[in-house]
Amino acid sequence: MRAMVIAATGDPGVLTLSEVPRPTKVNSEVLVRVMAAGVNPIDAKTRAGGGVAGSIASYPAILGRDFSGVVVESPYEAYQFKPGDEVFGMVAVPRADGTYAEYVTVPTISVARKPTRLSHLEAAGIPTAAMTAWGVVVEIAKAHEGQRMLIHAAAGGVGHFAVQFASYFGAHVVATGSQRNASWLRELGASEVIDYSTTRFEDLLDNIDVVIDLVGNVHDDTGTRSLSVLRPGGLLINVPSGSWPTLIEDAAAAGIRATTYKVSADGAMLAIIARLLESGDVHVNVDQVFDLEQVAEAHSAIEGGHTRGKIVLKVSSET
Repeated sequence: MRAMVIAATGDPGVLTLSEVPRPTKVNSEVLVRVMAAGVNPIDAKTRAGGGVAGSIASYPAILGRDFSGVVVESPYEAYQFKPGDEVFGMVAVPRADGTYAEYVTVPTISVARKPTRLSHLEAAGIPTAAMTAWGVVVEIAKAHEGQRMLIHAAAGGVGHFAVQFASYFGAHVVATGSQRNASWLRELGASEVIDYSTTRFEDLLDNIDVVIDLVGNVHDDTGTRSLSVLRPGGLLINVPSGSWPTLIEDAAAAGIRATTYKVSADGAMLAIIARLLESGDVHVNVDQVFDLEQVAEAHSAIEGGHTRGKIVLKVSSET
């Protein structure tokens, strides 16, 4: 099969097209023909030598967590998804080969039925970002009516789902983003939008219950500035891995609760999200589409920032 692989970490140029053996499913895995694959910041960080690069067991390695595709082989006859069924999900890279390839094997607990109203390109942009957003907004922050929630980088992949989930459950959402995304973020459910390029959010806000930090403390002290707008005992959830090494200590000194978050490949969670997508209560925004062979360009685009929603790869010509 065709796959984009890396023989070593480095700049986007290390991603090269290669012919590799098609994976073989074992135990309760399902073999899926990948129609489209999502591109996430963690992919680019890993390719560059950060992220989870330290856990890559051998090279060449295939990156990519998200996929939408068609079942080729089921683990057993009575399994709910049969050959030909359309599914989407997330792979635990680097414990397994990634989705920048024509086929992937996935544990059955990590897949869900693709929403019928969505294309494969749309569905491929959902799993990692949407499950991350659901985890922080619904499971940890427990979004509810009357809650005041500040979401940083709200127009990005995780952010645009976080805004929708928080709004869906009744929270008052304050989003930070660029002016060009302001009206779009309001359409997604944000009650207030603060243009980070012209306004210091701490000058306008206080008594916030929860901050969803999708930036970290790596740019303009966004993290530490966020501590000042939270109410005593409020909660800050930091998502970007390694972006704030002193998070827990800094939050405790300010009288704030804090936690990081790591997403798991959870098919049951994804199935719940799929129902919201199927009903039209939640939407995915695909900002850019690249062919599989253009994944280096996709990485450069995601590293440049300013993506509205998701970047995806067209893996099959039948997409």
